[in-house]
Amino acid sequence: MRIGTKQVIIILAVLLFAISATGCTSDDNGSDNKASSSTASSGDLGDEFTNSIGIEFQRIEAGSFSMGTSKYAYSQPVHEVRLRNSFYIGTYEVTQAQWKAVMGSNPSSSKGDNQPVESVSWIDVQDFIDKLNELEGTTKYRLPTEAEWEYAARAGTNTLYSFGEINEKEGPFLKDYAWYQVNSYDKTHNVGEKLPNPWGLYDIHGNVWEFVQDSWVDSYSGAKEDGSAVDNGVNSMRVTRGGSYSSKENALYTAYRTKNDPRDGDSSTGFRLVMDA
Repeated sequence: MRIGTKQVIIILAVLLFAISATGCTSDDNGSDNKASSSTASSGDLGDEFTNSIGIEFQRIEAGSFSMGTSKYAYSQPVHEVRLRNSFYIGTYEVTQAQWKAVMGSNPSSSKGDNQPVESVSWIDVQDFIDKLNELEGTTKYRLPTEAEWEYAARAGTNTLYSFGEINEKEGPFLKDYAWYQVNSYDKTHNVGEKLPNPWGLYDIHGNVWEFVQDSWVDSYSGAKEDGSAVDNGVNSMRVTRGGSYSSKENALYTAYRTKNDPRDGDSSTGFRLVMDA
């Protein structure tokens, strides 16, 4: 069948219109995608996040691990914990500059904007968290539970330290990952100067002890499988983890734990934050 000139013109016009319409649809979809990406970004923070006062976080995916160690009675029995929710944990210990941005003062003994804040009590830290949540219009910030802290500190390992077994001749060496009694000159140091653990967290070992949310218990005999915090009242003794600049090597084990009065702060104790995912 032969097509006349008029029919050809009509067909071409229809094709041009279709191409034009397709182009408009593509442009519109591009705009929608940008809007969708923005919305998704605000709901899903990705693997890393930095808040309004510069606290950096790493996303930790939910999972299970063996918590505790047979080396110390306070860290027994070794038991399985299953964390059902992902969370964000501070890449670094909270610094003096970050504390001052929220609280307006700096209580630390050894001054330095990028050094971890210290000489703060567990109760002081709760006040900081309340004010930070208010500042950012959220309720997501808190201290890690003891189980969350150890899970993030271990970073998938089951060795005494997060970086594996120490080899005195070839490494790894503890001094490359931690400020502690041997190399600290009896003071805190800027966060992030040592190597991170396998999940990108700095100063998990040493620099300052880190408060967690839990009340102290003498063993894990009644520990919860879901890793939720133990709470025996606001005035109960609180757990600290990770060791400090004045600690010996064994206090830097990922499973080592000690206790502090919630009303007391000292120059070797600080904290890192968690943010709910």
